[in-house]
Amino acid sequence: MADGLHLDKVAITHGGTQLITIDTHVTPGEVLTIMGPSGVGKSTLLSAIIGTLADSFDCSGHIILNGRDLTPLPPDERCVGILFQDALLFPHLSVGANLAFGLAPGGARAERRTKIDTALAEVGLEGFADRDPATLSGGQRARVALMRMLLSEPHALLLDEPFSGLDAELRGQVRDLVFEHARARALPVLLVTHDRDDAEAAGGPVINLG
Repeated sequence: MADGLHLDKVAITHGGTQLITIDTHVTPGEVLTIMGPSGVGKSTLLSAIIGTLADSFDCSGHIILNGRDLTPLPPDERCVGILFQDALLFPHLSVGANLAFGLAPGGARAERRTKIDTALAEVGLEGFADRDPATLSGGQRARVALMRMLLSEPHALLLDEPFSGLDAELRGQVRDLVFEHARARALPVLLVTHDRDDAEAAGGPVINLG
């Protein structure tokens, strides 16, 4: 099986009603955009990929990442990162402590702090490790969420409309930043959106649902 994310004849039903059928392959560094109005099951598909699909849904087919069948695996063994519309930072922890959640357990404290500082510098947030997340702008929160996810070293990235809460100028900046970092790491990316500007910026194939 080729590297990348392969949705092999994946079908999701709810209460006997078929919501989604999809059979596609996302290559490393490619962004596949799935578009459609609210309620057609876009986010449900992402839940199936990360392993958090509610018991009321039925999913058939196989989700294969870099030749490994994820379908029977729990979420923490799938190595799939996801970004949501809300940055979802822990409000009671500093920016650096939020990023530490992305790191694998163990390792020297100084080494972990170096990784955190390097990640912040990579997105123009040098010196922000001790900041309170409440003091960050929307764009800064989005960048912290991105680096926390990348520090977990995912093998694929899912984007659940993570740019929709940002104003137009900031949206373009954060979107470009996410795509740039994903491509630099050769991650297959699946973007869910209803915004055509997002799809055009992604530059990859588009699947329309609904």
